[in-house]
Amino acid sequence: MAAAPDSGEPAKGKPFKLLGILDVENIPCARDSVLYGSLGSVVAGLGHFLLTSRIRRSCDVGVGGFILVTLGCWFHCRYNYAKLRIQERIARDGIKNQILYESTHLDPERKQSKSGS
Repeated sequence: MAAAPDSGEPAKGKPFKLLGILDVENIPCARDSVLYGSLGSVVAGLGHFLLTSRIRRSCDVGVGGFILVTLGCWFHCRYNYAKLRIQERIARDGIKNQILYESTHLDPERKQSKSGS
């Protein structure tokens, strides 16, 4: 008899991989990019079909829309993610230096207060 997982813990199974290589659950921005890409694919393909009534070309436009929207969302999200990581690193270094230099002769705030009085 297998033990049932607690209600507070989510059941951990195999991670969802898109095409067997892209781990959508653990890679930042992957889930949103794929979802927006699929929506862009439907909108582009359906819009082209409604305008031209050409099925094969509409499917091609849908695939192209998926690729363009997915890559656009991916690069935009990754750029913002990298920018956030840099800001976090700068803040972390500032806090570390504040803790390290506080109340020492190297403290910049202490030098400013001495020169002002």
